[in-house]
Amino acid sequence: MTYLDVAATTRVEPRVADVVLHWMTEEFGNAGSRTHEYGTRAKKGVHDARSFLAASVGAKTEELIFTSGATESNNIALLGIAAHGEKAGRRHIITSAIEHKAVIEPLLHLQEKGFEVEFLKPGPSGRISREVVLDKVREDTLLVSLMHVNNETGVIQPVADIARELRETATFMHVDAAQGYGKVPEDLKAPIDLISISGHKIGAPKGVGALVTRRRGWNKVPLEPIMFGGGQERKLRPGTLPVPLIMGFYEAAKVFQESRSGWEREARDMRERLLVALEKTRFHVNGDAEHSVPHILNVTFDGLNAEALIVRLKEQVAIATGSACTSASYTPSHVLMAMGLPEDIASNGLRFSWFPGQVADFQPEKLVETIVRMQPEAS
Repeated sequence: MTYLDVAATTRVEPRVADVVLHWMTEEFGNAGSRTHEYGTRAKKGVHDARSFLAASVGAKTEELIFTSGATESNNIALLGIAAHGEKAGRRHIITSAIEHKAVIEPLLHLQEKGFEVEFLKPGPSGRISREVVLDKVREDTLLVSLMHVNNETGVIQPVADIARELRETATFMHVDAAQGYGKVPEDLKAPIDLISISGHKIGAPKGVGALVTRRRGWNKVPLEPIMFGGGQERKLRPGTLPVPLIMGFYEAAKVFQESRSGWEREARDMRERLLVALEKTRFHVNGDAEHSVPHILNVTFDGLNAEALIVRLKEQVAIATGSACTSASYTPSHVLMAMGLPEDIASNGLRFSWFPGQVADFQPEKLVETIVRMQPEAS
């Protein structure tokens, strides 16, 4: 079976797994231990990882804190800035209706606390307009929160352009970069105030990520902690640092950075092969193909139920109907619905996502044979 669901998670490469195991069994010290060499070496390893990962988005070493993943990073960013908004009388937040639930749900919580949250809809392209976002910014706008790459359609949002426009204002910019980190690196080097990153989307183990808190000159982003119990990670994320996971994240980021140009070329080749093969079927691509990452493709097949198709294909490919966090609910995709697509299309979108080096033997023609046999004749 071919794994075509890397938007949900990726396989840990052997080189990364070896690093994780080394820091579990050989260099197992606590980075907070200051009285012996085990702790000193762990602390140095974490510092090296922090420096590399921060530099990969054009940030300073001290501007990155480690978390358990993008969900936690999103919560620290969104809930952590709320106190500043209340003190400053800035309770207006702009986001989109196609965000991951890890952004939507914290913002709904803030809405219950008296914040005004605007959920912008992108239209059929799946891309939020830069002009529409900037047009919505008001004097009391605390934050704009937009994802970098949509996890269901792969559509890239214009976060870099928006961040540049907001930099000289009092409005902060947060970007959920779980899907985009490493894949569209230049975007994240724009002056984005807060960036949420997840390691397991690029070959790191699950359970580790980061939050970038970029300064504006000498001024820190005014975040308050949402958890307490220690002074780790600049008092924003208490708890013992998971050194093996951090070092695995570090190694995965290095591996991905080394191979990114080849990764992009091979991902586009795979996309073209798949689209050519699918021409034998009747299908629609959901989302703006001109502004998408090369390794995610969301399609709906005319007259076919997505769940039935997944069951029929389960011996051939691993694919999904949408976000791994919500696909078990069997409800229409909130992303595709927010794009204004008809319910029959939004209910039956299928997401194909791949890691180029892991699908070299995949033959899309066999997949298409099954789809053609299932698809009813055009009326």
